Amino acid sequence: MNAMRRAAILKMNAMRRAVSHLSSSELVARFQRACGLFPVAREKLNGHAGNHGEEERIRNGTARGQRKHHDEHESSYSTAKYEVRNWPLYFLFVVSATLGNEVFYISFLPFIHWNLDPFLCRRLVNIWAVVMYIGQVTKDVLKLPRPTAPPVVKLEVRVDAEYGLPSTHAMAATAISFTLLLSAPERVQFQFEVGLVLAVVLSGLVCLSRLYTGMHSALDVICGILISAVILGISYPHWNTLDSLQLNSPLSPVVALVLPLYLCYKYPELDHYSTTREDTTIIMGVAAGCSVGYWANQQLGLTFEPEGPFPVTLGPLTARTVTLCAARFCVGLVLLVLTRQTARWASLRLLCRNYGVALGDVEAHKRKEIEVPYKFSTYSAIGLVNSVVVCRAFMLLGLL
Repeated sequence: MNAMRRAAILKMNAMRRAVSHLSSSELVARFQRACGLFPVAREKLNGHAGNHGEEERIRNGTARGQRKHHDEHESSYSTAKYEVRNWPLYFLFVVSATLGNEVFYISFLPFIHWNLDPFLCRRLVNIWAVVMYIGQVTKDVLKLPRPTAPPVVKLEVRVDAEYGLPSTHAMAATAISFTLLLSAPERVQFQFEVGLVLAVVLSGLVCLSRLYTGMHSALDVICGILISAVILGISYPHWNTLDSLQLNSPLSPVVALVLPLYLCYKYPELDHYSTTREDTTIIMGVAAGCSVGYWANQQLGLTFEPEGPFPVTLGPLTARTVTLCAARFCVGLVLLVLTRQTARWASLRLLCRNYGVALGDVEAHKRKEIEVPYKFSTYSAIGLVNSVVVCRAFMLLGLL
């Protein structure tokens, strides 16, 4: 019995050491140095003015992190200078990091809808919303810090005020890559092995980019991957059933709007402002608007999906095809930008008037009673236009 207890204690100690190692900032710093990203020593900075060769290689990277605790109300900022000694890896990981940002989502997901198959876009948006909500809430419940600088060099500023575990970049990259891989075979003919390699490479690059940019520990990234894998594993057998309910149930539009909005209002409260609630509300709003739009298309009998039998064979990539894709993307993007500006203008003015807040009071816009309905209404309008209006505009312009 004592031997069993000793073995259990040894295992627990080994697990604690492993967790401590994976969550350490020094491990992230070693990865950065192995990839050619180094902090610049103070004495090197002092002598930097007279060295023109070094001046071309050294860039300023500012990482400002805000942490407010329960017993104090102050901001702590850290700044770091960094030197890049491997430019190919620098550009590879910086570009890979953008694959988990808003710019990627608002371009890639609509592109799939407008140029490939709305079915695939619907699957991706649904999983993306679930994964991101769980990830963002987990961050603000656990409240585990990001890697510290020094020794880590931080290349991003905006999200440094957020907590670390899990990495939502890793979660989203894993979920989107493998949801597309698992959904595409029933719609499009392609070589599965090639798709698998692409899914692993793309999601892997995004995950490694979070270490390279100094925004997450190895533990944050690993937990993000595992959480997404569990969500995909649990939900995958039910995807077809959920599709049918989303498209055909008379309650679908009500649930699609009420449930995400309720979850946004119930988002965990923090003792300092963080962009996590704002970002989560944006994602949930887009998903809600898209869901209502897909249901409306189904009821109207015009879904803009490819005609079967499935899986369909993709046509050759000709100059005409590329031109049509580019034209659709440009027209669609213009409509989404116009929708965003219009909905943003109207919703913010109505809410500020209702709560007696000055339109230019940015701090007041961060209050939950303003931020949540403002962001949710704006981005649900974008989702609705994306799924309903844009393709009808393509029909009028002869782009389908």
